[in-house]
Amino acid sequence: MAERTPWSLSGALRGMFARKTIDDETWSDLEDALISADFGPDITDSVVDELRESVARFHTTDPEDLRRMLRENLEERLARLDPTLTLSNRPAIVLVVGVNGVGKTTTIGKFAKFLTNYGRTVVVGAADTFRAAAVEQLATWAERGGAQIVRPQQERQDPASVAFQTVEKAQREGIEIVLIDTAGRLQTKSGLMDELTKIRRVIEKQAPIAEVLLVLDATTGQNGLAQAEAFIQHAGVTGLVLTKLDGSAKGGFVLAVQEKTGIPIKLVGQGEGIGDLTGFTPHVFVQNLIG
Repeated sequence: MAERTPWSLSGALRGMFARKTIDDETWSDLEDALISADFGPDITDSVVDELRESVARFHTTDPEDLRRMLRENLEERLARLDPTLTLSNRPAIVLVVGVNGVGKTTTIGKFAKFLTNYGRTVVVGAADTFRAAAVEQLATWAERGGAQIVRPQQERQDPASVAFQTVEKAQREGIEIVLIDTAGRLQTKSGLMDELTKIRRVIEKQAPIAEVLLVLDATTGQNGLAQAEAFIQHAGVTGLVLTKLDGSAKGGFVLAVQEKTGIPIKLVGQGEGIGDLTGFTPHVFVQNLIG
C-alpha cells in the first residue's frame, strides 16, 4: 500500500492556483485550506476579505495573481512585529519560560548550538530545580549545544540562586550569553509566577535581562496558547519560540499566535536535531508555507 503524503497548505493550494480562473470555488477552497492550516476563523475571514478586495481592485481573474497577493498579505502581517533577537548586552541574559512538555529543555540546547555556531560563548543555568531529571536532561543538551552549565549545588536549591550563580559565572569568565531554564509547573500558577518574579529580581540586581522567550508547541495550537497565558500576562515575555513546527500543516498558527499575543516570533524549531532551530524570517517562512 502506498504511503499517504502528509497534508500541507502548499499542496492544497497548488491545485487551486493551477486552475484557469478565480471563481466561487476558488474562494471556498482557499477558506478551507487556511482553516485546515490552523489560521483560525477570524484571520481566515480577514485574509480572504482583503484578497477579494485586491482581486476586484486589480480586475484580475488569474490564480497566479491571487497566489502572489496571498504571499504578500501573509508576509506583511507577519512582518508587523520585529523578530530580531536583542542580545547586544554582555552578558546577554535570556530567561526561557513555558509549560512542561513543550520542548523547553531541547530548545535551550538547540538555541545554545545556534549561538555557538555564530561564535558566541554560552552558559546555561539549570534553574528548574524541582525535577532532578530536568537538570540531567538539560546538561546533556547543553553539552550537545557547546555550552557550559551551572547546576544546582543541592537538591531543591532555590532557583533564583542558581540563576544568580549562572550570571556571576558569565560576568567572571566573560561568557557572552546566559540562558536560564525555569520551571514549567508548580502547585499553583501564582507560585510559578512568584518564582519567576523572584528570579527576575535577583538577576536584575546583577545585569539587565535581554529577552524572556516563551516556548510554545505549535502542534497544540490554540490549546497551547491558552496554557501559556499566565506567562504572557506575568512573565514579561519579549519573544516566542515555536517548537515542532511541521512545515505547513499547522503553519497558520504562526500568524495566529503572533496576532493574538502581540508578541513577535523570534525562533522556530522544525525538527528533532540539534541544528533544527533557526531565526524567524517572515519572507522565508511564507515562501515555504505557500510554495
